[in-house]
Amino acid sequence: MSLSSPTLSAAGSPPGGPDDGLYPISVVTELTGVGAHTLRGYERAGLLRPARSDGGMRRYSSNDLAVVRRAAALSRDGVNLAGIRRILALEAELASLRAQIDTGRERR
Repeated sequence: MSLSSPTLSAAGSPPGGPDDGLYPISVVTELTGVGAHTLRGYERAGLLRPARSDGGMRRYSSNDLAVVRRAAALSRDGVNLAGIRRILALEAELASLRAQIDTGRERR
């Protein structure tokens, strides 16, 4: 497998789970249109915590890609990094609460 491009499964999805660090920064910039400098800024701001390879290279997961895309969209709408961080936290909390509600409904 190449370091710059993960192998896709027969279903067209990357191997591993959504939290597995698979993508190097160069691939993330291509997939999202967000520059490497901005990605590093998102990491410094606490929006992302990419995995690291044994050599220290950042490895982004599918979930990281979703965060990058959402943060970039919010940034285009004029939201600053502190606002993006708060919005992402609230969206994660909302998703968790919705999952709890769905679980409660399934138990009935």
